[in-house]
Amino acid sequence: MSDESNKTDEQETPKEAAEETQTPVEETPMGEATEAPTEVVADAVAQPEVEVVTMPHRDLKPGMVVRVHEVIKDTNAKGEERQRVQVFEGTILGFNGSGITRTMTVRRVSGETGVEKIYPLSSPHVSKVEIVKTLRVRRAKLWFLRKGKTKRRMKEIK
Repeated sequence: MSDESNKTDEQETPKEAAEETQTPVEETPMGEATEAPTEVVADAVAQPEVEVVTMPHRDLKPGMVVRVHEVIKDTNAKGEERQRVQVFEGTILGFNGSGITRTMTVRRVSGETGVEKIYPLSSPHVSKVEIVKTLRVRRAKLWFLRKGKTKRRMKEIK
């Protein structure tokens, strides 16, 4: 019989269990009850540090004439790989995307044929972007250059 009485003494009533799990309450000077802040120090220590990556080529704008140096890997008939840099010079028509997926569209006209290339700014294949000259434009996207209205709306900034 004493074993049964010990079991009932050890068991907690639902009220006692609820009182133990409640967060501490503090009173403000106005008499309002607020919950005391709980410290989460262990979570802050366990998280790894996040490295902040700066995006390359932030100074580029539509209307600039640029030279893009692109790294190209070629394979010859013998299977040997060689690496070369190809330069593409043209006008920046606009930018698309944001963050690491940001791309720029560069257009060049040779003869009567226009060639456009889209370059990811954060790509390892784009080794360097040189600014040749800057043209003042009043648009974010210069798609009107495709129709042949080339230099009418663009003036060079010195």
